[in-house]
Parts: sequence; C-alpha cells; structure tokens
Amino acid sequence: MPELTLFADYRQIHVFDEAADEDLDDEITDEALGDGLVVGRCALIVCTEVSVDVAVLVEVSAQPPVDDVAAFDHVVEGSIEVSSGRLVVMGCTDYLPDATRVEVPAGWLRVRASRANLAAAQAADIDSAEDSATMERLRIQLWPAPPAARTVLRHWQSAGENSQP
Repeated sequence: MPELTLFADYRQIHVFDEAADEDLDDEITDEALGDGLVVGRCALIVCTEVSVDVAVLVEVSAQPPVDDVAAFDHVVEGSIEVSSGRLVVMGCTDYLPDATRVEVPAGWLRVRASRANLAAAQAADIDSAEDSATMERLRIQLWPAPPAARTVLRHWQSAGENSQP
C-alpha cells in the first residue's frame, strides 16, 4: 500500500473495523493519551504529535513484524477485532465514504503504531507538513494475534512533558 497523507485533526488518526460503530469516549483516558493509543474492541485512535498532515504507512502481515522499535521515537501496540475483514484508516474529521480501506484477515489483530520524526514535527508545529524533513511519520502494522493489552514498547517524551517519574 502506498504511503498516505492524512490530516491528523485533533492529533488523531482513527483505525477501525468498517462494520463497527464503536464510541471510544470511555476509553479516552489520561493513561491512553499518554501511551499514544486509545483502544476499543473494534476501533482505536493513534495519537499524533501535531494536528496537521502526517505521513501514514499501513502494513498487513501474516506474522508479527521484525523488531525495529529502536528506529522510531514512540511505539505502542494494541489489539482490535475486525470481523468485516476491512479496516478504515482516516483522520478523525475526514469524510468516511472517501477514507482508505485496507483488506485484513478477519478476527483479532495486533496493531503496532510506530511514530517517527516527532521532535522535528513538534518544533515546526503547524508548518511541519510543509516539508518531509519535519513531517511526522506513522507506520501502522497489523497481524493476526489473540487479544492483548495495550503495551508501550518505546516511549517518547515531548519537550513539554515532565520527565519526573
């Protein structure tokens, strides 16, 4: 699948089962936002650093991806059920009928959201999408796996976050 450019309005990219109509309001917690991933049963929200266009790559595989966590700033995993076999990937204010659809194996999928170029995107803020050197990059990897809890594999702290434990 080619790289997408999606508008991360409200700092969100939505990923959900095409057949689902799930409200994630109860899942939006401080912990989920801090982890950068809000997870429901059939839908999730990947949090972004900026509220402009971001580069998004979606990869579907039959097995877990190779461990390249060190190549990214922030990496988090979660699980969703996609009974329809079609996943929608879009910015939260995109027009649903025009949103990208991705064929995936029906059933439970593990989702790894790996984000890169976060410091440059944060520094450029609203202008980050103007240059590929400052654009935030998001790779979403999916593979069949039993459901498991959200797990942060690598945590990035923005310059504005408190680094105290």
